[in-house]
Order: sequence, then structure tokens, then C-alpha cells
Amino acid sequence: MSTQSQAEQHHRIDYIELPAGDIAEVKRFYGEVFGWRFEDYGPDYTSFQDGRLNGGFSKEVPGGKGGPLLVLYSRDLEATLARVREAGGRIVKDTFSFPGGRRFHFADPSGNELAVWTEP
Repeated sequence: MSTQSQAEQHHRIDYIELPAGDIAEVKRFYGEVFGWRFEDYGPDYTSFQDGRLNGGFSKEVPGGKGGPLLVLYSRDLEATLARVREAGGRIVKDTFSFPGGRRFHFADPSGNELAVWTEP
């Protein structure tokens, strides 16, 4: 449950859901790489808490290419990149610079593409 008032939450992103082919594998991956916590709601859905934003992974949400790109922040981009690789993530775009920082893109075990960025 959020500590923000309803007025503070109005029109803000409150929850995100991503497709997951294998709930156990997606929990292992995000727990290992980012330290997220999970709560299962049956065999086809798990919610996650990253400390700031909540969301879920569902076997019932159809997967597919495209859609919004979720971008995570890291204080140590190289260490996060190594953790993604060690946990079995696939690097989609190698680290590159952009105005304001550096980032890379990866695919999780279900094929969802996310990015991680840091300041220059």
C-alpha cells in the first residue's frame, strides 16, 4: 500500500504489469538482479515491489513486441549489466551514451525489453 495520499497519486503511474512465460523464472531473475520482492496470487500471477513502484507479472497478459520501455536506474551500470548477464538476461542494446547519461537494454527471461541507465 502506498504512503502517498489519493491526491498525490492522482494521474500518476501506480502499477505496471508485464507478460511472463514462466512465473518462477521471472521471479528468480528480477530477485537476483534487482532484489525485488514478490507475492504470488495463484500459479499465473505474481506481484512485485521494488521499493518505490509496484507491479505484476502475468501468464495471462499477451506478450508481444513494442509498447512502453521501462527504464530502471543504477548507481553502477557495469555491475548491473554483469548481474543481468549472470542471471541469464539477454543484452538487446549494448551500453551507449545519450544526452544525460549512459544506458543498456536487456530482455528478461520472458522476452520483455527493459533498459537501465546511469548519469555520465
